Amino acid sequence: MNFTRRTILGAAVAACVTTMGTMATPAFAQKPLVIGFSQVGAESEWRTANTASIKDAAKKAGVTLKFADAQQRQENQVKAIRSFIAQRVDIIAFSPVVESGWDTVLREAKAAKIPVILTDRSVNVSDPSLYVTLIGSDFVEEGRKAGRWLVDYAKKSPAATLNIVELQGTVGSAPAIDRKAGFEEIIKGNPKLKVVRTQTGDFTRAKGKEVMEAFLKAQGKNINVLYAHNDDMAIGAIQAIEEAGLKPGKDIIIISIDGVKGAFEAMIAGKLNVTVECSPLLGPQLMEAAAAVKAGKPLPKRIVVNEGVFPAEVAAKEFPNRKY
Repeated sequence: MNFTRRTILGAAVAACVTTMGTMATPAFAQKPLVIGFSQVGAESEWRTANTASIKDAAKKAGVTLKFADAQQRQENQVKAIRSFIAQRVDIIAFSPVVESGWDTVLREAKAAKIPVILTDRSVNVSDPSLYVTLIGSDFVEEGRKAGRWLVDYAKKSPAATLNIVELQGTVGSAPAIDRKAGFEEIIKGNPKLKVVRTQTGDFTRAKGKEVMEAFLKAQGKNINVLYAHNDDMAIGAIQAIEEAGLKPGKDIIIISIDGVKGAFEAMIAGKLNVTVECSPLLGPQLMEAAAAVKAGKPLPKRIVVNEGVFPAEVAAKEFPNRKY
């Protein structure tokens, strides 16, 4: 009798374990979300931090990330996106090198029923349904913030005319277009603020230095303000200004955008006057958005990041808080 009870009990336990195992199997068998991500390149401190944020967030979320570096070339991104389509990834995400020229490849992704998420930069397409959402900063507002800071600064010397040189980002890129537009929108009402030279520095430190050298040769000492579309170009320009025997941050007021550690170090050293924040830490938001898309949940067309403005006066206090 005892043997029978033990046999029945053992069978019941075995059945229970088998049932639990069967019930648990689907959860363990679920395939990880696969995201194909095409990055612009590694042209700046900002971009390096952006890449690290995306890779780290994917790892923490258990996402399989297929990463491609476009080296700042649109044709490389198009190839990467087509490769992701061929690999049948769940989601395609990318930060576009430039705004235009994406309709064809994004239609291919749509035909393959692979949703597309934009990060950091926008695209100019005929059909907005070719992408689900854009996660990133408001570049026009960043330009406005830079312009507002300069307008306030100019009030200290209301009689003076300030000659401005502008280091633009990559030609045709969303941040270059928008940061220029936002800045011009604010300063256009002030006849004392004049942009005398503007040229692309391609968002790189080396190019920023090279173009600033050309500005200095062309304008001599008739440059009062430098507006750089990112910190790396500003830091390169600082080198050029110093080599010309001038004091950056004093002889030439410097305004830039991104808020990387290098900019804060320059502000602490008195060589840069203000940086407008543009956070690269988009990884967690990208993973959340991708999971939502995969689950069929609706998303807003635009997901904007909250960011601040950091003048030199707060740089030393804020520096320990910087994550990039």
